[in-house]
Amino acid sequence: MPLSVYWQNHLRVAFEESAPQLYRPMLHASLAHVVMLAEQGLLPAERARRLLGGLRALLAEDDDALAFDGSVEDVYYLTEQRLAAAAGIEPSELDVQLARSRNDLDAGVFRMVLRDGVLDQAEQALGAAAVAAAQADRYADVLITGQTHRRPAQPTSLGHVLAGYGEALISQAREMLSVYDELNVNPLGSCAFAGTDLPISADRLTGLLGFRESFTSSYEAVAGAEHLVRTGAIQARALATGARMARTLLDWMTWRWIATPDAYCQGSSIMPQKKNPVVLEHMWSMAGAAAADMAATLNNVGAAWYEDSNNATTDVQQHLWRGGDRALRFLTLMRGLLGEITPLEPPAPDQVVATGATTTAIAEALAGAGVPWRGAHSVVGALVRQAPPAEWTEDLVASAIAGAGLGTADRAVVRAALEAGLRPERVLDRPQTGGPGRDAVRRTAAGVTAAAEALTGEFAERRGALRRAEDALRDAVDERLAASDR
Repeated sequence: MPLSVYWQNHLRVAFEESAPQLYRPMLHASLAHVVMLAEQGLLPAERARRLLGGLRALLAEDDDALAFDGSVEDVYYLTEQRLAAAAGIEPSELDVQLARSRNDLDAGVFRMVLRDGVLDQAEQALGAAAVAAAQADRYADVLITGQTHRRPAQPTSLGHVLAGYGEALISQAREMLSVYDELNVNPLGSCAFAGTDLPISADRLTGLLGFRESFTSSYEAVAGAEHLVRTGAIQARALATGARMARTLLDWMTWRWIATPDAYCQGSSIMPQKKNPVVLEHMWSMAGAAAADMAATLNNVGAAWYEDSNNATTDVQQHLWRGGDRALRFLTLMRGLLGEITPLEPPAPDQVVATGATTTAIAEALAGAGVPWRGAHSVVGALVRQAPPAEWTEDLVASAIAGAGLGTADRAVVRAALEAGLRPERVLDRPQTGGPGRDAVRRTAAGVTAAAEALTGEFAERRGALRRAEDALRDAVDERLAASDR
């Protein structure tokens, strides 16, 4: 039969987007549900055996295209349709939805999908942080001109910038850990939202499916969207910050401070000399898409009532699993790019001086010798308007100090100020914690490395908990099937 307008223009599209994401997790959740029902005495052993055998048979099948043929409206009914066939029973004999609603199943399965995605994204974020830290340590003494507002500002180093981005990645990974723990709360057992009179065990489902804890409010378990908003937010945040770093990398490549990596480039269709790192442009687009998906998530949630509704929960899913895939690919690309950083032609000290980036150091040298800061700032500003710092002489500086009404300058002070302006590499010796000094950068990098290792351990523990839950579920199903055979 031809599909109705609604089925053709919404249900079909929603099925094609959601079925590949939800079908297999739904089978796993159903295995746990049937085990729990049988253990609670709510399902006769033979009926449980048929359902468990059917679910295992479906999980053992190769993944298929999950084509929408119009026989069912969504993946939930597809699961029931296939389970009845695999279990050798009529659809009317199915018990898999006993004491369970499409509402809590949807909420639970989507949390399972999202938590797996967060684990994968965190792995790449922490990998990128570790690479950034290693490169920061390696290039802590590679002098460059730091920028503010797209203008030369002060001398710094490649390592200083990379260590800073490593700290940003650590911050993102910490948020991912918090988001993971909020996602990892079991809503199954809430049913439509009001629970059930049947003596089910939500805690048993929690253990079998690797959730951290069971829901407290069955209403929030189904109607809530805090975990969805937070997931979209960390995806958008990680990519927004990463896009800023990607733009900086493009500048460094354009200025030939670092080499442009062949593996991340395309050629030109007409200009044979071109090596275009268009991956960076794609990454900016990915960040924009993540922001759009976050905005769509917020709009959907904000447009809904505080109750189960498709627009606040079901319709949000497509934005979050697309965003999750995008975040994973972005962070993987960033991790690879950071590992490719190799200095090519970073600016020589005289080139840094020529940009005016050392003038703050000159003003500070004057201030350190007793010249009031605002006066020192004015003196240097007047000098910059007269000539580049490399052309300043002792007489010129002394004249500028006198012209600013600051009296006769001590020639030793003038010489110290000139030296500060002509030796930008001095910042590499700066001892200030967190600054561009090579030792300080390496300490920052070591901190990033240590934090990445600690967080990697936290996420590994959570992966381990999921594996242990998988083992427990397998054993519980085996036990039920073995009991049925006796």
